[in-house]
Amino acid sequence: MMRIRQTLVTALGALAFAGGSLEAQGQADIAIVRGRVVDPASGTDRVTNVVIEGERIVGITDGPVTAERVIDASGLVVAPGFIDILARITPAREPQRYKIKDGVTTVINMHGGPVDIEAYYGAFAADGSLVNYGTTVGHTGLRAAAGARDRYAPATPEQIAEMQRAAGLAIEAGALGIGFGINYVPGSSYEEIIAMFEVASRYVVPAHVHSRYKGSVFPETIVQSVQELIAAAAITGASTQVVHLASSGVGSMAAALDMIEGARRHGIDIMADIYPYQANSTRLESALYDPGWQERFGGITYDSIMLVETGERLNEETFEYWREKGATIITFFIPKDEMLMALRHPHVMVASDGIIVDGKGHPRGAGTFARAVGRFVREEGYLTLMEALRKVTIMPAQRLEDTAPSMRQRGRLSVGAYADITIFDPNTLIDRATYREPARYSEGVRYVLVNGQLVLERGAFVQAAAPGKAIRHEN
Repeated sequence: MMRIRQTLVTALGALAFAGGSLEAQGQADIAIVRGRVVDPASGTDRVTNVVIEGERIVGITDGPVTAERVIDASGLVVAPGFIDILARITPAREPQRYKIKDGVTTVINMHGGPVDIEAYYGAFAADGSLVNYGTTVGHTGLRAAAGARDRYAPATPEQIAEMQRAAGLAIEAGALGIGFGINYVPGSSYEEIIAMFEVASRYVVPAHVHSRYKGSVFPETIVQSVQELIAAAAITGASTQVVHLASSGVGSMAAALDMIEGARRHGIDIMADIYPYQANSTRLESALYDPGWQERFGGITYDSIMLVETGERLNEETFEYWREKGATIITFFIPKDEMLMALRHPHVMVASDGIIVDGKGHPRGAGTFARAVGRFVREEGYLTLMEALRKVTIMPAQRLEDTAPSMRQRGRLSVGAYADITIFDPNTLIDRATYREPARYSEGVRYVLVNGQLVLERGAFVQAAAPGKAIRHEN
């Protein structure tokens, strides 16, 4: 990266640096000038300059600035780096590059997660990372480690006690919470779930839950699932989140959102997230596709399922073959009106639940954030720019502030915050990934900074840049 000394003088207003003028403190590293700074945390939406020294923002000013590197953001939006609170990111560069091109600077795996937390963080530290990264400890992994390997059978009291012990050790090692996939282990007892919520409460970490049921086939409905989470949170005092709500609330979205809102009015800390698509992706051999799946998914048929590997649609014969063999699939079943209902709700944030690996996956792994901030703001008008940015910056940051205090300085543009910054063209930002071609970068993101270092410059990756940091639980 060329480093040149540049000085920009503007006459737009007063200086806004912490501790006096920048020139009194010395030259900054980077100044982002003349950009439209949009920060949902403070409500800022105006043309001004952002000044960076090392990892941090040291000034937001309308006055004169001096920096070694000046980025002219005229006509562009300068926003906090997007936070993906639900994706199983790996140390590999491929999935990380798709996140960076989608404007994402922090990726947290709040659904499932490993039991060996030190190994998880160690793998990233060894290879370096483009993005900030973190994880929960997974309930399913804890079950297996404790010997409860039958997904249709409840854990014994002894196994539950061992799961609680191991979960505590994982959190002490840095896990950000407990990630559940109850729908994948239908034998999980109510007592088992409450016991794990008790661990989350004791360590003041959240419980993020793929809920027990999906859809509206009585009595095993999303309403009952949300009731379970509200009850567990009320009993234990833990905070909780319904993950990818749009793919679970089929036919009962309004009721699920009303329950979340009502519980919050009465002091229960519950929220939700969604990916803004009309199809999910998972493994066909999972419990989600046990008999009765067509009704649970809202009355779909075999040809609603697509193989990720080949793009072919299934029929009854190929469904049985691939269910026995195992395959990653995409299922088209989420009503657009229900997805939008959740997207617009004030207590629902945006998350991808996806990555791209070997050029394969769901388009959410490449385009979730450009889709939310571009398509559903500019093209379809379902959200304002401030609303959309709130759902991908400060909302997920605040969700993690109690478990990871470093998140109090992310997801916002303010003096002292980490310089995780996404600069994009509001007129061109858009997702390009499709179900048949998921490995397509989003367009319109021009610059991305992670911890004050450029990772994307004029739309191109900065070679050898790997400034991502671990986001860990802190006692």
